[in-house]
Amino acid sequence: MNKILVVDDDTHIRKLIRLYLENSQFIVLEASDGKEALDLLSHEQVDLVIVDVMMPHIDGIELTEDIRSFLNIPILMVTAKGESQDKVRGFHAGTDDYLVKPFDPVELILRVKALLKRYHIVSDKMVTVGSTTIDLEKLLISSNDVTVNLKKKECELLFVLANSVGKIFTRTQLIEQIWGYDYEGDERTVDVHIKRLREQMQPFSDLTITTVRGLGYRLEEV
Repeated sequence: MNKILVVDDDTHIRKLIRLYLENSQFIVLEASDGKEALDLLSHEQVDLVIVDVMMPHIDGIELTEDIRSFLNIPILMVTAKGESQDKVRGFHAGTDDYLVKPFDPVELILRVKALLKRYHIVSDKMVTVGSTTIDLEKLLISSNDVTVNLKKKECELLFVLANSVGKIFTRTQLIEQIWGYDYEGDERTVDVHIKRLREQMQPFSDLTITTVRGLGYRLEEV
């Protein structure tokens, strides 16, 4: 089971979040401030951190920056403030997602699961389909003596498709996995990246990205 660290100086909020998470089969650790959280992270393996913005000693923004300096795990920021400035500060600090109190417990769990899924894909780093390998860390696709460098989003997109060859992904699914739950851009962004990706994949004749009309895209072996 995934282990979640909840960091909030409000005991009642921590207990509430713990209840939601444990009901969804997560293991939960608690910290009352940033200092305690950093101490826990130094000796506990944690899969995701839920961070409150307003805390004494080390606030949520500073804590997020500290975590980002030594760990690559998803961070969900929770705050009572809904101002866009706090949201921007949180994303600049390195948070992956943002939730405003009071929140719907169902939405909390959905966001936690979406973040864990995104980071699981990224952590795999490499996938091979037939004779072709997609390397997410080096941002390249290679087969035999041919190697092509890809841009980050193009490589992430191909990586997701290659992890489930033959599966149809809707544009919404691809946006949530690659651009994030809070992405506010147009779904046509996916179409643009698919077009560029097809151009880059021309040397690799054993793979093709197929458009499934009215549904989305899938990767197929030729």
